[in-house]
Amino acid sequence: MIFNSSTVRFVMLLFALSFTQLVTACGSGAEQAPSITTVSSTPGTATNQPANNTAVRNDTAKAKLNLNTASGNDFLTNIPGLGNRMVHEFEEYRPYRSIQQFRRDIGKYVNPAQVAEYEKYVYVPIAENESDAATLQQIPGLDAAEAGALIAGRPFASPDAFLSKLSEKVSTEELAVAKTYLSKQ
Repeated sequence: MIFNSSTVRFVMLLFALSFTQLVTACGSGAEQAPSITTVSSTPGTATNQPANNTAVRNDTAKAKLNLNTASGNDFLTNIPGLGNRMVHEFEEYRPYRSIQQFRRDIGKYVNPAQVAEYEKYVYVPIAENESDAATLQQIPGLDAAEAGALIAGRPFASPDAFLSKLSEKVSTEELAVAKTYLSKQ
């Protein structure tokens, strides 16, 4: 098959136009800052805010979804890129007793990096006298040594006694988030 020069020019022009439209539709990333989804404490709501690449991002006090009580719609609305299949998997393994259980069960379907990404949006409820160190470390600002100290100080007479001890280890803002993570036993 032989093509004349006008056909070749036409095909090249079509290709160039298509490529230009593709680049424009996708964007190069330079003209728009990516959006960051901030999960609110009200299930089912999320707000998109432009990212500021020069500012330090503070994720410490962002409210998350309770893995044991959030609805499928809450998960789909608040977790970027989550599909119906993963919503089914999240719900299938309920109730979650520890964050390690979540990692193990969901890790059957996605890699550890993706599990860690999901953890930015969800939490396993904390039982002050039963949760393991990893589950306690869901509390913003709490490190492994501090989680170990809380475990060593058990049993706590009440959730308030736990929160009082926790307040020695985290900021007021982080403590407010921790209160939302406590299981309602």
